[in-house]
This record gives sequence, C-alpha cells and structure tokens, in this order.
Amino acid sequence: MKKILFICLLVITGISAEAQVYGSIFFGPHYGYRRHPSGMYNRPPGDRYLQYNQRSQLPPFQPSVNISFGYSYPNLDYTHFANFLNMYKGNVSNQTGPFTGAIDYQFSRYMSIGVLGTYGKVTLPYYAMDNTTSIPDVTGNFENWSLMLNVVSYFPTHSRAVSPYLRTAVGVNHWIQNYTDAIGAKPVGIPEPSTLAYQASLGAKFNLSPRAGIFMEAGYGKYIVNGGLALKF
Repeated sequence: MKKILFICLLVITGISAEAQVYGSIFFGPHYGYRRHPSGMYNRPPGDRYLQYNQRSQLPPFQPSVNISFGYSYPNLDYTHFANFLNMYKGNVSNQTGPFTGAIDYQFSRYMSIGVLGTYGKVTLPYYAMDNTTSIPDVTGNFENWSLMLNVVSYFPTHSRAVSPYLRTAVGVNHWIQNYTDAIGAKPVGIPEPSTLAYQASLGAKFNLSPRAGIFMEAGYGKYIVNGGLALKF
C-alpha cells in the first residue's frame, strides 16, 4: 500500500511540475516576482513566450516538388582510376563537371526525398618511373553517369530567405572507361571501377522568390562543391 501511495505521489508531483513548465511557457511566470507594469510585450527577446509566439507565426506548410540544376567541382571520379605497376598518376589534365540534376518531393517542413543524377568526364595521365618528359605513357579517360536516392533534411529556421540543409544520397555508377598508351594501344585486364555512387553535403538554399532560388553546398562523394539554380513547384 505504501508503494502505491509513493508512486501516486511521484506521478502527481511530475504532472504538477510539467504543468508549471508549460504554464510558464504559454502564460508567463506568475509566482516569485511581480510582472513588469508594461506587460508581456516588453519582455526580453529571449523570453520563452515570444519564442513560442514566433514559432506560431510560421506559415502553414505546403508540400512541393523541388527541382535543381547545378555544376560541381572538382570531379572526384578520378579517385577510381586504376593503378599500373611501375607508374604513377599525374594531375588531372581535363575534367567536365559533374553536372547535377535533382528532383524531390518535400513532404514535410524538414525533409524531402527524390533522386539525384550526375554526369561528368575526367582525364588522368600516367607516367613511368623513369619518364623524364611531359608526355604520358598511359592516358585514362572516364565518362560517368550516376543515379542516386536523394534525401534532404532541412534545419529549423525562422528565416524565409535562407534554408540550410543536409543532403545524403546513395545509388549506382555507370562507367565508360578508356585507357591508351603512347602509341594508341589499349592495356588489357583493367578492373571495373566501383558501381557504388554516394554524396554527402551540407548546404543552403537562398530564396530569391517563393518559387526560385540559388543553392551552394560542400561535401564529398561525386564532388566537393556544387552550386546552381533551385525551383519549387
């Protein structure tokens, strides 16, 4: 019987404490000190009531379809080039993109899901250890398409001008690879690059209007930095 009474006392105490907390948030403190004569509207900016009042002024959320087009740098596909015995890799001599395109459905204020695609080309020279010229002994070329499941998580913010977000994407690579030596012959036994494509980025969208904006992001996977145009429908 004593245990039951003790448990009931704890429950009543917890409910009472919770009621005081929520009461102070929604109606302001009522005990322990006098209210300022000017009322609640002159409370300091950090007051919990004003914070709640600001949150309550957010416009109703409307689901939307988001489309974006961008250009990235650098093309990280060069990390998948094959290694050759007694040769070292030079610096990337030519690269395009990757270009990016994404379409996703934003079903809540803080998350959307869709697909992200990329396309890019990159060229890498190889030099023999005893090569003293600038002419590569082997040249590798990659052309790559990727398609990834794209999840974007938006951070809470009261600003309508900027929308910070975290992008995580994973999917598949499609490669067209070509290696040629100095006389145009093609080495044999070249392994296929990884078919796993991924991207993780932290970025922000800057809203120029309710339906259009620009975005910038930085991360790792298919690219390091990416920027472009974002549209909302």
